[in-house]
Amino acid sequence: MHLNRREFVTRTAGGAAFAFLPSIPRALADEPALKAQIKAIAFDAFPIFDPRPVFDLAEQLFPGKGIELGNEWRARQFEYTWLRVAAGRYVDFWRVTRDALVFAAHKAKVELLPQHRDELMNAYLGLKTWPEVVPALNSLKKSGLRLALLSNFTPGMLDACIKSSGLEGIIEQVLSTDRAKTYKPDPRAYQLGTDSLKLRREEILFVAFAGWDAAGAKAFGYPTFWVNRLKLPVEELGEVPDGRGNDLSDLLGFLAK
Repeated sequence: MHLNRREFVTRTAGGAAFAFLPSIPRALADEPALKAQIKAIAFDAFPIFDPRPVFDLAEQLFPGKGIELGNEWRARQFEYTWLRVAAGRYVDFWRVTRDALVFAAHKAKVELLPQHRDELMNAYLGLKTWPEVVPALNSLKKSGLRLALLSNFTPGMLDACIKSSGLEGIIEQVLSTDRAKTYKPDPRAYQLGTDSLKLRREEILFVAFAGWDAAGAKAFGYPTFWVNRLKLPVEELGEVPDGRGNDLSDLLGFLAK
């Protein structure tokens, strides 16, 4: 029996990939024509990889200070990418992450010894997937969709996390914005997806973790799904995603409609 892509995703959505959190995504617009054009999905890293162990480690190393350190580290990590792009002073995301950690430690007034710094940084190289990710990715791949990562992570960070999570062979293209020497939401970063996949913008669904990334991808011209794991409001940036949900199970539901 032959199933087209939508039929396949509809059936598999009711199985293993929906076993974890079977919530229903809130699609802002039901656009069958838009969905019918989609040939590939480009994911940011964080809808796939769970970063929480990095920040759990911060609390283990600095009891009572780890949450403050982690919150400041996350904020500075992305602020530094934007500031460096604006200033034309690019360094890769590994360096940005290390610099943000050092600043956060100073601000939180913790003594960041070299072994602490290395342990926290290296935690980014061993990230695992969120619980529902592997069955969802397998369902999407079997449906005929091409899968890619399009992330600010360096190539080394992405490769390490793919190996750590056992995703070899599932992801077709691994695209680091380091290739363009910039960071999202710079349009040059999103352009890597169309250039590498050899597809039009409307044929690539971008799956974001951050609201600002969803807005940036939408402004670039990608149909966009926001995996809003943190349950945040939509950013006031003039763009809203085509669909949103709590996890990749919701993404399957969005595509199946």
